[in-house]
Amino acid sequence: MRLLDGKTALVTGVANRWSIATGIAKALFAHGATLALTYQGERVRDEVEKLAAEVGGGTCYECDVTSDEALKGLNEAIARDHGKIDTLVHSIAFVNKEDLQGKVYTTSRAGFALALDISAYSLIALVNALAETLADGGSVVALTYLGSTAIVPNYNIAGISKAALEAIVRYLAFDLGSRGIRVNAISSGPISTASSRQVKGFRGMLDRVAGAAPLRRNVTPDDVGNAAVYLASELSSAVTADVHFVDAGYHAMGMLPEPS
Repeated sequence: MRLLDGKTALVTGVANRWSIATGIAKALFAHGATLALTYQGERVRDEVEKLAAEVGGGTCYECDVTSDEALKGLNEAIARDHGKIDTLVHSIAFVNKEDLQGKVYTTSRAGFALALDISAYSLIALVNALAETLADGGSVVALTYLGSTAIVPNYNIAGISKAALEAIVRYLAFDLGSRGIRVNAISSGPISTASSRQVKGFRGMLDRVAGAAPLRRNVTPDDVGNAAVYLASELSSAVTADVHFVDAGYHAMGMLPEPS
């Protein structure tokens, strides 16, 4: 059974075949969705176009989410090529590497502004730009992480940005609810991606989470993609303003277990 036949999904933040956005795109395509992908910069264009060919030849668009003109152009291109989109996936974040270590209070004003702009405000900007192209009854899905509500050493301003993103999800859910559009976030467990490896001590985090999570494993982009299919489909027709955890249960742990 394919849950997304006849639907079109825009997946942002695709960088390479190991990214969470790629896992989501593949899962949406496997359930029948027609895909549109965005990427940031010529550096990743060839890789994203190769990935698009693997998911039905989905259309690709370069988009700088810090530029209102670029977002306007994205909306015009999506409207021209697809008419409407049923699902918007926000998988965009950026923090200066120096702000992913040390003390939070050493974060520069410019670093704070950049992280919040790209990692959180970009969801507002995308929804605003695509408001008329996003179909009534559609779904918006954002990617977040446990560091939004709990201390994850060295995640720092990235966690603060995710906290803002989750608040934005709730307010957008209210604003778009009258159109039947659901807005949710997926809080993924740690996954080895180019961006996550910028967090100091990340490799050790994978081992600790796998040893402590109730399912005794880490999660994969495929796990996150399956959850995104659910949130994009009618199976979640009454689910909105929610943070859906896909972390093998790690978020529920109040204390790490004794080493076995």
